[in-house]
Amino acid sequence: MGLKVGDPINSSIKNFCSEIGTEGPVAVEGGKTRWNLNGFPQKDTRFVKAPEGILSAKPDEMIVTALTGTTVAELHKELGRLGQRTCLPERGGTIGGAIAVGENDISVLGKGRIRDSVLQIRYVSADGKIITSGAPVVKNVSGFNLHKLMVGSFGTLGLFAEVTIRTNPIPTTSKWFTAASKDPQSVLENTYKPSAILWDGETVWVHLEGHKPDVQKQLKKLLSLGNYEEVAGAPGLPRYRWSIAPADALRINRKDTGNFVASIGVGNVWADKPQSRKEIDPAITQITNSLKREFDPKGRLNPGRYA
Repeated sequence: MGLKVGDPINSSIKNFCSEIGTEGPVAVEGGKTRWNLNGFPQKDTRFVKAPEGILSAKPDEMIVTALTGTTVAELHKELGRLGQRTCLPERGGTIGGAIAVGENDISVLGKGRIRDSVLQIRYVSADGKIITSGAPVVKNVSGFNLHKLMVGSFGTLGLFAEVTIRTNPIPTTSKWFTAASKDPQSVLENTYKPSAILWDGETVWVHLEGHKPDVQKQLKKLLSLGNYEEVAGAPGLPRYRWSIAPADALRINRKDTGNFVASIGVGNVWADKPQSRKEIDPAITQITNSLKREFDPKGRLNPGRYA
């Protein structure tokens, strides 16, 4: 079940497949909220829109299946009526765009990672075929996890049409707290499953979620670490997103980043300055290029972008 062709397919996906065709450079245009990342589309690229709509939501099984042109906001609006949410970040973009970019929500410690939450994905290949990878039920999945590979691929390996994502219940209590502190690690070590711990070098913000008694219990621990006060939400984030080893977040040098906000325990940093491109191991480059050739021999999927 790792790679399947021929499952029941929504008619809008068939139309999407026909629009993509088999020739010429092509890419999906979503909300364009991350349009400036990882290169720019080749000038002669033809843009298509992914189909929209929520196909099914099963709160008892904690999964939702939707077409990837649906906005994340619309998905969460509908799921909210069922008391559910997903890990996808709300930035004004589409489901497909969020998966293609692969950036996790700021409260990733509580909501989970996108790559772990995508259970099945249906995409159109470079040769114009509809391919399905994964399955709505984790125990039924075997073979290659192509749906995991697609997360963060920027549409260079396949153009997404439909996805099944794991959901989780909306917590009854969700609160942010903040205090001046130079020791965010102590919060990570002394609180139970915080949804987020953010730090700018001087101030810590903590997102606690769950049942009210559990949040109150964790708040008591927080108050033993500092003078934490409730605030409306997370701080504003600088423009550029960095990816570093989680342990390195405690050793950030403002000379490199400018003002920053680090996600403790995760390895994401938002900074005033862009991150310097790291030298990539030639072996990794070789593997990446080989994958691209296997999935897209003619280089027609989102040319100009790199994963």
